[in-house]
This record gives sequence, C-alpha cells and structure tokens, in this order.
Amino acid sequence: MSKYNVRDIALDILLSIEKNQAFSNLLLNKSIQKYGVQGKDAGLLTEIVYGTIQRRDTLDYSLAPFLAKAKKLQPWVKVLLRLSLYQMLHLDRVPDRAVIHEAVEIAKKRGHKGIASMVNGVLRNVQRNGVPSVEEIKDPIERLSVETSHPLWLVKRWVEQYGLDKTREICLANLMSPKQTLRVNTARFTVSEVVAQLKEEGISVESGELVEEALEVQKGNAAYTDAFRKGMFTVQDESSMLVAHALGVEQGEMILDSCAAPGGKSTHIGEKLNNTGQVISLDIHDHKVKLISEQAERLQLTNVSPTVQDSRKVAERFEAETFDRILVDAPCSGFGVMRRKPDLKYVKTERDVQQLAKIQLDILSAVAPLLKKGGTLVYSTCTIDRDENGDVVDAFLDNHAEFMVDSTLAERMPEKLKQNVKHGQIQLLPSEESDGFYIACLQKKV
Repeated sequence: MSKYNVRDIALDILLSIEKNQAFSNLLLNKSIQKYGVQGKDAGLLTEIVYGTIQRRDTLDYSLAPFLAKAKKLQPWVKVLLRLSLYQMLHLDRVPDRAVIHEAVEIAKKRGHKGIASMVNGVLRNVQRNGVPSVEEIKDPIERLSVETSHPLWLVKRWVEQYGLDKTREICLANLMSPKQTLRVNTARFTVSEVVAQLKEEGISVESGELVEEALEVQKGNAAYTDAFRKGMFTVQDESSMLVAHALGVEQGEMILDSCAAPGGKSTHIGEKLNNTGQVISLDIHDHKVKLISEQAERLQLTNVSPTVQDSRKVAERFEAETFDRILVDAPCSGFGVMRRKPDLKYVKTERDVQQLAKIQLDILSAVAPLLKKGGTLVYSTCTIDRDENGDVVDAFLDNHAEFMVDSTLAERMPEKLKQNVKHGQIQLLPSEESDGFYIACLQKKV
C-alpha cells in the first residue's frame, strides 16, 4: 500500500502555487523529496502539475458549461476538477474511470458527500458529452489565448510584435514538455567521458542540437546522478549556453557577470577560461550568491568569485575599465522559458515588462564604465519581448556613444544560427531546439 497519493500531492502543490504564487519547479522538487515519490509516480506527479498549470485557462473554459449551475466553488474543488480534466483529456495511459474514482475519493476526504457527488456528476458529464470546442470563439486572438492558455494581453502583444502565425507557433511551443539538456564541464572532462559515465548510471543521452559541449537527455533524470555530483556537467538549456560563446572569452581575462545567480553562465565562462583568469559573479541576494558558490565548488572551478552586490551600484566596488568583458544577463519577464516555468504567464503583467525594461537599462548604464576600451559587453535575457530586448539595447546605444554593435557575433554562433544574427543581435523563439532567448553583443570603442 503506497504511503502517498500522487493526485493528493498534486492538488496541494497546485493550491500552493495559486495561493502563494510559489514557483512550480521548486515546490514540485520539494514535494518529491518530502514524500519520497519515485520512478513512474514522480513522472506522473510532474506531468499532472505542469500540465494542469500549462493549460489552466483552457481547462477552465472546458469546465465552464458543466459548472453553470454550481454555487461558488471552494478553490480546492476547482483545482481538483482542473487536474482531473487534464488527465482525462491529455493522459492516455490513465483510464477515465480511475481519474473519476480518485477525484471522488479526494473530494470525500477533503469535503463532504455533497461535494463528492458534484465532482462525480461534473466529470461523468464531461465523459459523456465531451468538452466545448474553442472554434466557437469568433475572435482569432481570443481563440488562440483560450486554446493555448495564454493571457489575452500577452497574445495581443505578441501578435503586434510577431504576427498571428508566429504567435501561434510560440504559444504552442510553450505547451510542449521541456527537454533536459546538459553542459559538459570541459575544463575537467571530455564529452565522451560524460556520455560513458551517464550510460553506466542508466541515463541515455544524444549530442545537443546547437553547441558542441551540449548533451540532450533521452531517458532518465541526469540531475540525480553521481556524474552530476562529481561536477561532470551542469543542467542548462542550449540557448543559455550560447551566451558564454557570444562573450568570446580568452584565457586569463577578467570577466564581470553582473546578474549571475544561480551561476549557470558564470560557471560556463569559468570553464571556457579553463580555470584561468577571474569571473566576478554578482547578485543582489545573499541566498542566491550561495547558489553560485555551490555550483562553482561542485564543478571545481577556482576562478569564479561570487559576490553580493546590486549591479546598479557596481561602480562603488570596482574601478573604471577593470574588466575585459562584461555579461549583463538581465532580470526579465522570462517569457522565453514558459514551458519550464508555466506559472509565469499568469503572474506577470504588462506593467512588469515596463518596469523590467527600466531596470535592464539602469544595469547596462551602471556597468558600462567598468569595461576596458575595445572590450565586449553582452546583454542577454530569457524573454522574447522586444521592449526588454532590442528596445533596451537601442536606448543604451542612443545614450552611450562610446559603444557600438559588435558585428563579429555571427562568427561565434553555431552554423545553423549564423543567419539569425542581425546587427550584433540574435532572438531565438521557443522551439523544439531551445528555449526563447535574446543575445546582443556590443563593443566599447577604442
């Protein structure tokens, strides 16, 4: 007899995300450890939690006709119906009768007979009659919003920036399950050594799509291996790996990573320096700087120096023209990584985008004097919103005549992305190959 109930745990996680705006990935990992959820159960729990968040608005649209007569539902009942409907519509291997039975049992335990009866009635009604089609929604933008469970304001915004067809591709890509990709610690290991070690531990991998030090996991979770503990690799998306390539570091250089937590890019730069030079890794929060230290220690990098510092006040700590290269991987809306953090789309607002663009420009302006003449400044975000990307870079260049676009960026990008580089900038949209990501490369005039 199992000591935990996967759907019960899923319900608690989903309620906590709604109520406390907790991060789904952190909460999920914590729950898996707390209850000792393993193997297929861990997979099912992850699928139910992420899938229900990913498709929340679509599920609510589908449930609405069946709840027309229901009085005000308690939050847990609504979430229970949502996660049950998600399984019925999207999980082929779980029979409807099992989903309905589980939902009714949970309703009895958490509520009373009346609620259990209502949950049973709604789900059986769905089973008999099917759900309403989104085709009934006449407006194409509103229909796309409901069909892919993205807020209407965001879909409108992307349609303005990318057009309807491209926006549809972005929204559908955000519903896909994210891949786990690994960055081999090339300062200490070869790709083939890491592949062999992972194979021994039952993890199947293939070469990445874009970057030579990348591996794509086909089977298993590489984060729970001895290979990970030994510092053989870091879990990181390939689009994020492109940043260290864009920077073009050379042995012995002094590098500033101004917004470094949790340390993925700092440690990649440290590896590319082959443990020479120094990477000063800043973050405003103490606990996040600790994460950078832990990463560097696990990877046995001695050239990464994590430091608590608001990067907008970085001039208080460092002299002008201290650094050969500077990375500003700026705080952003995260609209490029929604399939990894699906809760983002429900908590971010248009006002957030405007406030973030101001912070991003402030950070760029603050670090600019610290770069040596002829040095490289890379600005990157994991968003696809132009207000936070090209517009920020344009505003920075307008105010800083000493900087120009670095026209050599394409030379440091993978072959299949070279044609995507325009004016020293590249915008990746969410796709099968990578997350959504933006990189701009600037140079300080000599």
